[in-house]
Parts: sequence; structure tokens; C-alpha cells
Amino acid sequence: MNSHCASHASRARLYAVSSRFTMVLVASFYVATPAPAVAHGFAGKRFFPATLVTEDPFVADELSLPTVAYRKMPANGDEPATRETDFSIDMSKRVTDNFGIGFGATYKQLRPDGGDTQRGFDNLAVSFKYKFYQDDARETILSAGLDWDIGNTGAKRVGAESFSTVTPAIFFGKGFGDLPDEMKYLRPVAVTGLVGVGIPSRASTTTTTEEGDTIVDRHPHVLKWGFALEYSIPYLNANVQGTGWSEPFNQLIPLVEFSLETALDRGASGTTGTVNPGLIWAGRYMQLAVEAVIPVNSRSGSHVGWIAQVHFFLDDLFPTTIGRPIFRN
Repeated sequence: MNSHCASHASRARLYAVSSRFTMVLVASFYVATPAPAVAHGFAGKRFFPATLVTEDPFVADELSLPTVAYRKMPANGDEPATRETDFSIDMSKRVTDNFGIGFGATYKQLRPDGGDTQRGFDNLAVSFKYKFYQDDARETILSAGLDWDIGNTGAKRVGAESFSTVTPAIFFGKGFGDLPDEMKYLRPVAVTGLVGVGIPSRASTTTTTEEGDTIVDRHPHVLKWGFALEYSIPYLNANVQGTGWSEPFNQLIPLVEFSLETALDRGASGTTGTVNPGLIWAGRYMQLAVEAVIPVNSRSGSHVGWIAQVHFFLDDLFPTTIGRPIFRN
């Protein structure tokens, strides 16, 4: 099968899956009960929602299907400005109550200014996470994890790297429900975040152009850091003071995410990233989320994008089957 036919077949399969998923999503939205989740992302009274661009600190059975993101990337050297649309699927599974694994795949569509559209899958991703500390009274969670971006598993035409990157990281979550009464309206506030270092499996890549020139592309270690500030209306209603708001407004969680990367060595420097203000609707079995994607500086871009996600809580949907740990403590 030639590349054009393969691309057409891939798009056909993607559209078919998307159509079937839309029908399921509509049905799920009507049956989803807007009550607090049973097992997913809790520390005491605090429910931590699944964030979109900064990894959350809890270990859970969950499925993001789909996450759709759009950005316009600035021109870089000889490369023109490019409109990028990503369709992602991510799934996490608990092995034990405190240890889980995750898998992710992203289908990318790149539309460079004045060029042909390129489509294909990015490198596959695998992650491991262990929750080593939880304090329910202080609404605190700490976890350690490892993310593995597997080189040579994606299409080079959409920028998939030929080398792997391993990122060990620490994840944290803290709710402020332990604040005194005079600060009770700040109790619904929570912060989650991460700090990690991306370690490439190769220090550099050497390529030769059609003109015979040699190009060396160096791969630096990268500090990956970010956090999310959240204000939970469900927490406000349940633990501080009722708003009297009706559905779906009583289940909203406004938030702002900061997703940043800082190059550390090998001739690279500087920080890039985005600020993502948005809104989450959290039901009993699923959540819906949408955020703007705002570049933090000119190196990160000059156009505002967006990201949207449908997220299912498998541990609440199927607590006695696929939503439970493989091995119980």
C-alpha cells in the first residue's frame, strides 16, 4: 500500500472511531450523575480532577478519549509557521492501589504555510507512577513517576524523534481545606504540579542534506515543570457554603495550568511553554474540560490555541472489574 492510500485508510479509521465515540459520548453525558467521584483522585474530602497538560499526582484507572488540541507554531529557521492539530488517547491502569502504568498515542496533523499537510502518529508513550505519600487531613498527595517517550515508534514526517526520552518526575497535589475559618472561601483552592528532567537517549543526531552538508542536532537535558491552580465549586458547596447553583454549574472547577520546559545544556537555554486558563465539569463517571493555550513568550509561539478533553473515570464506572487494581493491597 502506498503512503497516500495508507494515510487515507488511517483517516478513515480515525473518522469511524470518532463517529462511534461521539454517539457514546452523547449517551454518557445524559446518564452521568453529577455527584462526587467515589474512588478517583481523592485525598480526604478533596477531589483532584484530571488536568490536561500537567500530569496529576494520583494513581487511578482512567481513560482520556479523546484529547484534541490545536496550536499555530511559529516559523523556525527554514521551517514555515505550522498549524498543528493533535488527537490523543491516554489510558492509565492501577497495578496495585498505589502503583500504576499508563499508555498514550497521538495522531498529528501538520499544515505548514505554503506546504503540504502531513499526517501521522507521534512516538508512543509509556508511564509509571507510584504514590508514596497521602495525608487526608491536609489533602496532600505525593507521587514519583517515570515517563518514556519511545523513539522510532512514530512517523518522522510529523516530527517523531528517532531517539527516546526518559523523564523521571515528582508529582504533588495540595488542597487548602485545612485553612482557618476566616479564610474559608480559599478552602476550595488546590494546586497540583510536577518537576522532572527529560533525559534523551542520544546526545545528538547527525544528518546529511541532499547537498552533502552535515547537520548536527544536539539534544539537551530539559527541566520539565508545571502546576495547576484550581477552585472547586463542588468543594465549596459540600464543605464551605452552598451556592444554590443548579446543574451543571455546581460541578464546575475553574483552573489555570502552567506547562513549562527549560533547556539545561548542550548549547540550549531558555524556557518555553504555555499558560492554559480553562474550565472542568466533573461528574460522577466522567469529566469534560476545555482550556485556552497561551504561549508564555515569543519562542513558544504568537497565537492562542485551545485544548479539549473527554475523560472517563474507569475506577468509578467499573469498580469491580477493569476499574480495580490488578493486585489488591
